[in-house]
Amino acid sequence: MDRNIYLSNISLDKAIEIYFEKIKDLKMPIEVIKTYEAKGRITAKPIFAKISSPFYNSSAVDGIAVDSKKTFTASEKNPVRLKEGVDYTTVDTGDPIPDECDAVIMVEDLIKVSEDEVEIIKPAIPWQNIRQMGEDIVEGQLILPQSHKIRPVDIGALIAGGVFEVEVYKKPKVAVIPTGTEIVEPGTELKVGDIIEFNSRVFVSLIDEYGGDATRFDIVKDDFEKLVEVVDKASKEFDLILLNAGSSAGREDYSRKVIETLGEVYIHGVAIKPGKPVILGKVNQKPIICIPGFPVSAFFVMENIVKKVVAYLQGYDVKDKRYIQAYLSKRVTSSSKYLEFVRVKLGFIEDKYIAAPIERGAGATMSLVKADGVLEVPEELEGYEKGSKVNINILKSEDEIKNTILCIGSHDVILDIASDLLSKKGKFTLSSAHVGSMGGILALKDRETHFATLHLLDLQSGEYNRPYIKRYIPNRKIALIKFVKRIQGLMVKKGNPLNINSLEDIVKKGARFVNRQKGSGTRILLDYELKKLGINPREIIGYDREDYTHISVAAQVAKNNADCGLGVYSAAMIMGLDFIPVAMEEYDIAIPLEYLELEGIKQFIDVITSKEFKMELDKLGGYDYKDLGKIIIE
Repeated sequence: MDRNIYLSNISLDKAIEIYFEKIKDLKMPIEVIKTYEAKGRITAKPIFAKISSPFYNSSAVDGIAVDSKKTFTASEKNPVRLKEGVDYTTVDTGDPIPDECDAVIMVEDLIKVSEDEVEIIKPAIPWQNIRQMGEDIVEGQLILPQSHKIRPVDIGALIAGGVFEVEVYKKPKVAVIPTGTEIVEPGTELKVGDIIEFNSRVFVSLIDEYGGDATRFDIVKDDFEKLVEVVDKASKEFDLILLNAGSSAGREDYSRKVIETLGEVYIHGVAIKPGKPVILGKVNQKPIICIPGFPVSAFFVMENIVKKVVAYLQGYDVKDKRYIQAYLSKRVTSSSKYLEFVRVKLGFIEDKYIAAPIERGAGATMSLVKADGVLEVPEELEGYEKGSKVNINILKSEDEIKNTILCIGSHDVILDIASDLLSKKGKFTLSSAHVGSMGGILALKDRETHFATLHLLDLQSGEYNRPYIKRYIPNRKIALIKFVKRIQGLMVKKGNPLNINSLEDIVKKGARFVNRQKGSGTRILLDYELKKLGINPREIIGYDREDYTHISVAAQVAKNNADCGLGVYSAAMIMGLDFIPVAMEEYDIAIPLEYLELEGIKQFIDVITSKEFKMELDKLGGYDYKDLGKIIIE
């Protein structure tokens, strides 16, 4: 087998240092553009003012321009009378000041005597209410240094200083080349094994954000000769080539071989996770970066390597990451071999930020959509303990995070509906981390969430939720907001081909099962029902196979990766499955009593008790909301 091997596992900073040294002579040429078109461009030289601003003495207010010496005797007992054309000139804001004048008296301080005469009762101070020539910008003054990214306010200063054209580095032209036999264009009729190609569309948008000019190529299949041809052509027309996929160690991962045929590989393998298989090289004196195909890996390579290369080609050092300090809601483990990027949800609770880690797979695209920030675990650490104070690279503004209601607990699609309705109201958003009911209880206990969603059946009393709150949070006042009663049942393929009608049938018919994670309310319910029936969980094929949401369990059944799974009715309906009821359960909200007074919580309660929300529940089916909004104080 002809498989690739990695040349290195070099640190991110060292890899960038080495690569920049290899491409140091490949800076972009300079071009001259109109100043008003220069937003986001990088200055190629320092820029100096050509004129002063203002370039004449001007009035800062509406009033009259005077020679201050004529006003020195003015007082309430001895008003001074001034005549237009002799003692003063009427001026508006911005008007030039006559050479014989050195002060402006505001119109509000004038006493009109006649059409051309006024009186004043206090003297004018020399140069009062006058913007002197060069007060803002002086001719010859440095306005912007070299290697500066031009902002809208900079454009105003440049034009005010008489600079109407600027020298900037040309935008790098970037070739984005998606590769792979398995990928297809959006809209293609899919067959098993096909993957819709979307990475390149993300790359093009990111390159635009980074200040480059991207062109997407058509998909190139895994054909070595064709890849060589396309990359060779791109290297002659573009300033930077991004080759997506084919950087790993598979039999058809040709990227490294293509680069070595046309140029040189400098680095293959950087100590980051996800994103390790990245390749950095040069072809026909043009930098080329081969980016892993997994979407999350690709994103972090773009953000941490490609972004810096695009800036470097324009003589710019990008440093735009924003960090806050937050406390981890659960332990994070990591390999000491890599700098690992862990996506997190963020909330602001009791004057501190809380970071709740979410899915970590390299292919978990939605983890990027859901993430509020990224925890960067250094190579030398094996992770952080729960409660650790860590630096988080935030992907939203602090105001957005502070207006986020954090929910940690059990999943249900109705949380997504509530989130959407809350967002429509404007100020607040709902961010939920699905860690199961017990995870929610523990987050409440440790003051790491605004509220928890839970459906925990007490096996001794048969009561839902309240026994767990009393048991795990005995020293804090918790309000239980009744949410919904919902049907849990077996989700099976449409038509129920195995004729599964009960939990016993799973064992009898050797059905493949997909379970929920330990600590989830659904897992506890399953174990309770199995115990009642005298079924040993080990008799169920797939009992140890875990998923984290009702929808993902339903999706596994719909894709024929499992024959059945336990979940809620609405998830089965969304995925077009049949449903065999097992039990009705109570899905509630547990919230610290004092949080009921928070503005965001009040708005959330308004949403879930609204007519619009209840209409959405009716559309989904399987929910009883007659007690919705009822508050029980524990």
